[in-house]
Amino acid sequence: MYPILIKIGEFTLHTYGLLLALAFLLAVLVAVREAKRVGIEPNIMMDLSFYALLAALVGSRVFYVITSWEEFRDNPVDIVRFWRGGLVFYGGLIFAFLAGLWFVRRHNLNFRQLADIVAPAIPLGQAVGRLGCFSAGCCYGQPADIPWAVIFTDPSSLAPRGIALHPTQLYESAANFVIFLVLMAMRKKERFQGKLFWVYLLFYSVMRFMVEFYRDDPRGWVVPNTLSTAQAIGIPAALLAAYMLLRKTNPSPTVRREK
Repeated sequence: MYPILIKIGEFTLHTYGLLLALAFLLAVLVAVREAKRVGIEPNIMMDLSFYALLAALVGSRVFYVITSWEEFRDNPVDIVRFWRGGLVFYGGLIFAFLAGLWFVRRHNLNFRQLADIVAPAIPLGQAVGRLGCFSAGCCYGQPADIPWAVIFTDPSSLAPRGIALHPTQLYESAANFVIFLVLMAMRKKERFQGKLFWVYLLFYSVMRFMVEFYRDDPRGWVVPNTLSTAQAIGIPAALLAAYMLLRKTNPSPTVRREK
């Protein structure tokens, strides 16, 4: 709605960039607080957050450029201007996961425990980050004749202007906030290590798969106009998460030998 928050001379503050920074800050604060609660040194989470952020930015931008190369073919310098919008979450999640795996192995940490610590922080960051998408107009929805449809009018908006659209950014923001609340409610209950992360991945993958049907922005297709890149990644992600949850919830019975 408001892609540019402040513009003074040559200085421009993009709303997307500001909300992205706020999303990261909130996610780090939640992760640090959870680390303290379980007795982990907060500085460890700060260091991990730094590497995860860099990896997530690179990964999400790389995936976006790959799936939307037409936007950058004539002006490749725009690749580095990520603050204008254009990040693929799954790319960021994959790169951040690999960075986290490298970090915990380097410092001899418990990966599953850290995954549970950051699990609630991820959807909270996403909830705020999607508000940034809404402000920039990226990740916009299909034309819609519904009472809550939104119309973008700002000339700097990335969404089509003057057309009533599904507010897909708000759909995802609200859903991620609900996931955050669910994980926060679960975190103190008895559970196996890693459960919060797998619950997050399952809920997010299913939710994202559904929201994709209402999006209309160019975002890459595995099956043209049928299966988007996010949906293609989300299917195995959801299946993996469901398998891990069922495997831990219903362990195989121990076979006793007869004497």
